Amino acid sequence: MRIKRSVNALKKRRKIMRLAKGYFGNKSKSYRIAREAVMKSLNYAYIGRKLRKRDMRSLWIARINAAARINGLSYSKFMHGLKAAGINLNRKVLADIAVNDAAAFAALAEKAKAAV
Repeated sequence: MRIKRSVNALKKRRKIMRLAKGYFGNKSKSYRIAREAVMKSLNYAYIGRKLRKRDMRSLWIARINAAARINGLSYSKFMHGLKAAGINLNRKVLADIAVNDAAAFAALAEKAKAAV
């Protein structure tokens, strides 16, 4: 007896068409073209998740650098001072402190200055 795929094939097509909803023109109407567009967009989304991490790290570094310079240190001297002082905070946390709590960041900068 042969296997009839109508239900599975329809589910597969329906899933692609649901993902392609809102795409321009034939990309949301025609299965073949929608499939290509969905595959491409999922690939872009995957790459974008990696790029976002890179972008966020550079943003954190820029914020830390700006706050460090207000306290009379360059970014590299500040980071070296923290490492020498044995303060292990990642860039995400340091950037958050720099933006939201200037007094705490100034205290960290003083400890970094003392360690260098």
